Amino acid sequence: MRHAETVVFGGSGLDRAGRLRGDAEGLAAMFSAGRVLPVWRGKPLIADGARLAWLPAGHPVLAEAEEPVFLGLDGDAPCFAADVSDWAPEAGAEAVAAGFFDAGFQTHPALPATIAFGELRGLMLQLDPREAELAATAKALVQWHRSHRFCSACGAPSEPAEGGWQRRCPVCAAQHFPRTDPVVIMLVTHGNRALVGRSAGWPEGFYSCLAGFVEPGETIEAAVRREVDEETGVKIGEVRYLASQPWPFPASLMVGCHGAALTDAITLDPAELEDALWLTREEMVSVMAGHHPRVKPARKGAIAHFLIANWLADRLD
Repeated sequence: MRHAETVVFGGSGLDRAGRLRGDAEGLAAMFSAGRVLPVWRGKPLIADGARLAWLPAGHPVLAEAEEPVFLGLDGDAPCFAADVSDWAPEAGAEAVAAGFFDAGFQTHPALPATIAFGELRGLMLQLDPREAELAATAKALVQWHRSHRFCSACGAPSEPAEGGWQRRCPVCAAQHFPRTDPVVIMLVTHGNRALVGRSAGWPEGFYSCLAGFVEPGETIEAAVRREVDEETGVKIGEVRYLASQPWPFPASLMVGCHGAALTDAITLDPAELEDALWLTREEMVSVMAGHHPRVKPARKGAIAHFLIANWLADRLD
């Protein structure tokens, strides 16, 4: 797909500088002279609601931060992220639970009011491609360290290593690496129609492309066919890859595919979906414009919106 990497969080050409991760002394020197993105309970620090807010290493906000993680080099500038989730504001401390959207902002007393922690899903369209990639990487790494503090082999507390790109067990020497869960998300078409569905608990009228986790021992193509069949009973023939999107909510890689439907009868699995329906191109144009009486568009910035928009523009090649 020619426009694949224009998706939000798509590759901006960030130099992740893996060659530098094993140099602990060099990283320490870069940290003291570099810039740090604080992340509070999954929310990156944002300035003026439109750009990442970077702080110097000695800033008071970072006084009780977890060990920083090295994101890479933005040009010549070393970039780090630090988890400051232990800070508890007096108000607005409702943590962002994985999978839930919190539109609120939290301000820190050591920062001006124009700088606050904000939900990345609500801000991702305001960031340029490089900042979006840095924010997604920071959020994913910080969350992984917070949820994987113990060795899965022996249960002992593990320690960050390689600039935050590993955790090592000091007891059994096991090495652990950041988790990324592959998820297939499908633009399923049948002639002039596309298949969309909604899960129970989603906002009223919200529909999106079907999606599901890839299982062990399964190809991407097989996962597309299985998920669509399980959720709607629709049979899929040809499957082709279109684009991917890192989605750190909390740790997914969305693998966007096109699935050509062989059947169109829908048999819902109520444990998976509340509803599913076929929409013609003309109806989908109305949906994306926000004019459809029943269906609301997928979230702007998410790969579902990206795939549908490119289908309508006839740019899936």
